[in-house]
Amino acid sequence: MKQLGHAPLAALLLDYDGTLAPFQADRFHAFPYPGMIPLLESIAVSGGTRLVVISGRPVAELKSLLAPLRAEMWGAAGLERVMPDGSCGQQPIDSKAAALLSEAREKIEQAGLVSMAEMKPGGIAMHWRGLPASNAESAASLIRELWKPFANAPLLRLLEFDQGVELRVTRPDKGDAVRTIVEEVGIEAQIAYLGDDFTDEDAFRALNRRGLSVLVRPEYRQTLAQAWLRPPEEVIAFLERWLRQRS
Repeated sequence: MKQLGHAPLAALLLDYDGTLAPFQADRFHAFPYPGMIPLLESIAVSGGTRLVVISGRPVAELKSLLAPLRAEMWGAAGLERVMPDGSCGQQPIDSKAAALLSEAREKIEQAGLVSMAEMKPGGIAMHWRGLPASNAESAASLIRELWKPFANAPLLRLLEFDQGVELRVTRPDKGDAVRTIVEEVGIEAQIAYLGDDFTDEDAFRALNRRGLSVLVRPEYRQTLAQAWLRPPEEVIAFLERWLRQRS
């Protein structure tokens, strides 16, 4: 952060759930922490910062939850990309991987667990947040067993997140999104990435030795990140300092 104010360009890359917003049993009500959107808007319009949200959520959900913020957004962990001006793109999914995901969805439907499923481009996330502990444990065990054959497929990954798991295509991931942005902003830009869960480790790995990687969690865990912040107070303080430096 010491050289942030002198850099010709800076890029601030942010995960959504657990970083900008608290987890909720209903993911459509996981709104940003109070004061977060005005602060991000100030950073976006202050000049000199490329503000990017990179999430496992589809872009459509991000735009709804972050409105009226206009920022670059990468959804589905890198499959979707929308620029502040509204231009967008989506990477194609390997046909074999798509077929495997279809089979995995059938397993969930046959087990009567579709109400826990979040279908998104390139993946299926299963949430047990809000369930009683015993029900959550049994559901998690069943899902992992049903998806064991797919988790071992070279085209798919089974990823853990807070109170859930996601079966998704191996590539792209958040690390690919970060590498693309790093290449676009150039070697003189100051870059930071803030994220909370295991899917963010790909981004930390991509950014290390090139920028600042920050784990955002109430409790520390083993991570590739270089720093650790507790949400929301320490994250807000970090963003306020970023705004002061870039202003």
